[in-house]
Amino acid sequence: MCGIAGIVNITRDCEAPSIELMERMVSTIRHRGPDEFGVYRDDRAGLVHARLSIIDLTSGQQPLANEDGTLWIVFNGEIFNFVELRMELEHSGHRFRTHSDTEVILHAYESWGEKCFERFNGQWALAIWDSARRSLLLSRDRVGVRPLYIHERNGRVWFASEVKALFADPSIPRQIDPHGLNQIFKFWAPLAPTSVFAGLEELPPGRIRIYKSDGTRTDRTYWTPMYPSHDAVEERQGSRFRLAEAAEILREKLMRATELRVLRSDVPVGSYLSGGLDSSVIAWMGRAAKAGEFRTFSIRFADAEFDETKFQRMMVARLDSSHEECIVTRNDIATVFPAVILHTERPILRTAPAPLFILSRLVREAGFKAVLTGEGADEMVAGYDIFREAKIRTFLARQPDSKIRQKLFDRLYPYLARSPQRAGGMAVAFWKRGLENAGMPGFSHGPRWSTTSSLKRFFSSTITSVLEQERTPDILDQLPDEFSSWDPLAQAQYLEIVTLLSGYILSSQGDRMLMAHSVEGRFPFLDVDVMEFCNGLPAEYKLIGLDEKKILKEVAKQLIPREIVERKKQPYRAPDAASFLVPDAPEYVKEMFSADALKESGIFNVESVSGLHSKCSSRAAAGDGLLSNVDNMGFVGVLSSQLLYFQFIKNTYAARDEKIHFTTEIDRVKTLSSMEKICT
Repeated sequence: MCGIAGIVNITRDCEAPSIELMERMVSTIRHRGPDEFGVYRDDRAGLVHARLSIIDLTSGQQPLANEDGTLWIVFNGEIFNFVELRMELEHSGHRFRTHSDTEVILHAYESWGEKCFERFNGQWALAIWDSARRSLLLSRDRVGVRPLYIHERNGRVWFASEVKALFADPSIPRQIDPHGLNQIFKFWAPLAPTSVFAGLEELPPGRIRIYKSDGTRTDRTYWTPMYPSHDAVEERQGSRFRLAEAAEILREKLMRATELRVLRSDVPVGSYLSGGLDSSVIAWMGRAAKAGEFRTFSIRFADAEFDETKFQRMMVARLDSSHEECIVTRNDIATVFPAVILHTERPILRTAPAPLFILSRLVREAGFKAVLTGEGADEMVAGYDIFREAKIRTFLARQPDSKIRQKLFDRLYPYLARSPQRAGGMAVAFWKRGLENAGMPGFSHGPRWSTTSSLKRFFSSTITSVLEQERTPDILDQLPDEFSSWDPLAQAQYLEIVTLLSGYILSSQGDRMLMAHSVEGRFPFLDVDVMEFCNGLPAEYKLIGLDEKKILKEVAKQLIPREIVERKKQPYRAPDAASFLVPDAPEYVKEMFSADALKESGIFNVESVSGLHSKCSSRAAAGDGLLSNVDNMGFVGVLSSQLLYFQFIKNTYAARDEKIHFTTEIDRVKTLSSMEKICT
């Protein structure tokens, strides 16, 4: 995995960006690829690359060109089917100089144009500069495993894997975008192309963007999650696979996806092991894919409520893996939290990314650059409680006063120390809100979005005023035409994929925490063949009654201990506000909640936030660390937003002082003035 950045003058007759600026940009993302650095520059464009060497260690340097030097690529990711694509391209006459998947992308683009991205099975963010036609192509993988940010102004385009690289150019303004903030405090993440920084876009997953020399810009979506319609499901009733047959197909597809992610690597690949169903299945398949030592890595929690050590060790015994683990305390979370926000580059509402930041550091210290994880399973085979919530609420909507139907909510959230169901009648009233919207788009996510949106009461009058005057883009305005024809579970799965999975799970908890320590995550459940197979399954193969992930359990029962297959669902969580409410909490916590800091950022209402802080602090001092869900999210959301402001807006993020040495340097600029001409 790698980091990429660049500046391209599409229509402006400006001088090329200086080598010094290119160096500053790549130095800010050196954590994404510390092994080698490369730069390409001509009279219109500058491209830089920070390499994490995983495939073709000796000859895969970037930026990389085609044979005649007209196409130049910088690529962050892996194309797992590159071997098969290369054979096809060689058969049609293409010749290769390297053994890298990067070169396969270039030849595939030459042969198939934009259609090539539909044939890639992988995870990527990339830029291809056509120096002959003076056009720039940007592309991102189907579900947004790899990030790509863009700023464009007056005929010039900046792009980068992370915002830090864009802000290395002092000409780019720094300002919080209220609309990106508004989306985070509803959906948990900005919805691409919106970002939390004004003027910066995030290329949406499954999207291609092309800038041409005539000033035109075109966007094309080459993939989006799709599901069979009600009619198609009914037509297939008599001919579809039985559950056992479908489970065998899923097992084969998952095994193939895992093999690709283990064997298509020139460095060892380890595996995360949470103790849950998803990571256990993937770890078993990773173990089966390649002979020899197999390494697994786990988080343990000092707080028993979050700890899954028993199941982790049960799986380690089954795998006979060489296992390493780290114990995470509340103080650990508070200590690393500023670094976590430096890498998420957006506010977050939970501390869950922090232990993963610590875990990736352990992986890197163990000498590993790549790990398998179970991310994506809950979205593909309906594992989240939100899917069960929606099913119960839909059932209740038919008889809203039924006492028996209301009791079904007692089966949700058994793992929470402060379960919503303990509130009795108040909980029932909460679940009954919006029942009149059953069958409408967004019904499944109504309770979550409503709860999170309640945090907007902490916004300052300035932010609130902007939001009242300008409507923020909403996911329900962008639904596919086919959405209404899908099963309710499929609708809920779609919303979960395009909001939480892409914007939070794969970003704040995934790529950013892994790459903070130069580790690449590989996700077999997000293999395109696995995703499309799961999306085509009938709802009852995923969620039978309130039994989630039924088909995956069928796969798992032959592979992993029965106790793990049959255990109650316990999603990955970590201590939230309680991590910052201890007597020896880091000084920055008090600073970020101070009236002066709140006034300076201008994001939140000082009185409201001070009240929240006092409430949470009093509960902690009284020995009752159990805060409500809303208070937990509010505390973490405010703290992370404040840290973001002071790290990226108030202060200029600076890379480490070490000098970047370009091992690959192609400079086609013959003459440059002593000072770079800035395009404004």
